[in-house]
Amino acid sequence: MPSFLSRPPRRIVVKLGTGVITSGIGQLNEPRLAALAAQITALRAQGSEVIVVSSGAVGLGMGRLKLERKPKIVSKKQACAAVGQSLLMQTWQRAFDPHGLTVAQVLLTHEDLRVRDRHLGVKETLRELVAYGTIPVINENDTVSAAEIKVGDNDTLSAMVAGLVEADYLVILSTAPGLIDMKGTGKIVPVVEKITPAIEAMAGGTTSETATGGMITKITAAKLATRSGCGVFIASGAEPDILPRLFSGRGPGTFFVPSGLPLESRKLWLAYFQRPHGTIHVNTCAVPVLCEQGRSLLAVGVTGASGTFAAGEVVNIAGPDGKVIARGESAFSSEQIPVLAGRKSDQVRALHPSRKHLEVVHRNDLVLL
Repeated sequence: MPSFLSRPPRRIVVKLGTGVITSGIGQLNEPRLAALAAQITALRAQGSEVIVVSSGAVGLGMGRLKLERKPKIVSKKQACAAVGQSLLMQTWQRAFDPHGLTVAQVLLTHEDLRVRDRHLGVKETLRELVAYGTIPVINENDTVSAAEIKVGDNDTLSAMVAGLVEADYLVILSTAPGLIDMKGTGKIVPVVEKITPAIEAMAGGTTSETATGGMITKITAAKLATRSGCGVFIASGAEPDILPRLFSGRGPGTFFVPSGLPLESRKLWLAYFQRPHGTIHVNTCAVPVLCEQGRSLLAVGVTGASGTFAAGEVVNIAGPDGKVIARGESAFSSEQIPVLAGRKSDQVRALHPSRKHLEVVHRNDLVLL
């Protein structure tokens, strides 16, 4: 693992799984939270900004409501979250009280990160909270999150937050000691230079009654975060002094190397914070134009569209084989696309004489996946 002793990280997101902060359904592990709070305080004293993404609300609610299994009915899960969320924040405040720090609750849905104005608003709020010297503690707003506005798991949420705030590092702490090579050495993989299909095959799910996703969601989160230029650690939250050990290069766990060319903010938003409304299909000639030449998508390269979307909505762009190669904002609706498909620019101009721009998806509104 790399050593960071020469320069403290500028900004860190620390994600804590339910298994880290509890010792059973609804039973808080307050000594562990106190230890992690002390480690986070030490990072702040070195000059690092720290944002926490904390699981645990549903599990704490289950304990208080005396439930042994996570409910399958959405409204019952939401009830557990409503009960557990206040318990979670009270516990975090107690953990930071000895250090004179105030925690700030931030509850998010996918919609808060998908809609551009709300996305920027969340970013500014987090900036102000850090400037005030608080510790933002983020969780998904499970009390109100329905399927269409739900992120789904806090691993993915933490990666989205890391990209949003342009963090240097994301630390995902759970019961897993790191990525284990189950089909090879059986040992922890210390460094992952690139997330390949072979790396993804090492991941597994979870059997915990309170956890969500397991290693699968952690690998997905690492893919998202490293693409935004953020280094990712996956390690065990039960390890003593895990945070200082990771950032001195001595910690057990797996480090995912960030991509060399991170996506700029708007394109990161297009690529990972959206749920596309449909797909624009392109021909063979359009693929290298987009992927290799970095140009806009013109009508002449389009073969059709699927799904229903309005002009200005985000869509996938798929090649002739159906593989999604890009994502972007379509300048035309799904009803208009079939009429424009395969036409040259002068023909498009004749159909839309008042339009200033004729691109179906402009390169400034397009990101390769």
